[in-house]
Parts: sequence; structure tokens; C-alpha cells
Amino acid sequence: MTPKNCPKHPSNYTPAWVETDFSRGVRYFMLHMDAGPIGCVGVEQPNAQVCYLERLSVLPETRGRGIGKTLVRHALEWAASKGAGTVGIGIIAEQTELGQWYKQLGFTETKTISVPHLPFNVCLMEFKLGERS
Repeated sequence: MTPKNCPKHPSNYTPAWVETDFSRGVRYFMLHMDAGPIGCVGVEQPNAQVCYLERLSVLPETRGRGIGKTLVRHALEWAASKGAGTVGIGIIAEQTELGQWYKQLGFTETKTISVPHLPFNVCLMEFKLGERS
């Protein structure tokens, strides 16, 4: 994925885009260890009932330690505290391992869509707050 064919992928994000996210009300949570940040996740709440999980990223050298799970759980707790009933996410459909990981966290697949400007299909998933913990 390159900045040209997938500019909003976390690997291509720039500080200016993060600032734009802040101005739209996206809330970022970061996890720090020792020398600095090792992971982050964004949460957007476009209306009272729905939040979107965005840009979950964990440094490669710290993966496999539960950091992503911790960040997702924190984001879900935050969304619940804001009154949301559902948290949605879109992932690269072909990344089946990632889909399985989200399913283990309690997300369910709702549908797969094709987005003309993306070089992959998008699997939409959701987590119903209050049904799982």
C-alpha cells in the first residue's frame, strides 16, 4: 500500500492528517512503554449511537503482547461511556487473520464491500456494546 493507492492507511498517515482528524472530533488513545509510544487507536463518534474504531497501529517489534487488544478494549469502554451502542470498523477483507483477531474480541462481520478508490475489498465489522464485555 502506497500513499497514492491507499492514503488513509495508518502506515501512510501524516501529522497533518492527524490534525484534521482532531478537528473532526476523532479521539486518539496511545499506549506508551519506556521510551515512548508503542501503539495507538482512534475513535470517531459521528452520532450518539455509533462509534468507529480507526487506525489501530502497534509497532512491529511490540506485537504479540496484547497491546492491540488493550487498545481496542479501551476504545470500546470509551465508546460505551459516551452512550454508543455499536462500534464499527472496516478492515482489508483479504487479511483474514486480522478478521479472526477482531472476531475473537467480539466483533461480527456485517458485509464486504468494494470501494472504487481502494486496491482491496473492505470487510465491515461491528461490536454491539452491552452484549459482550
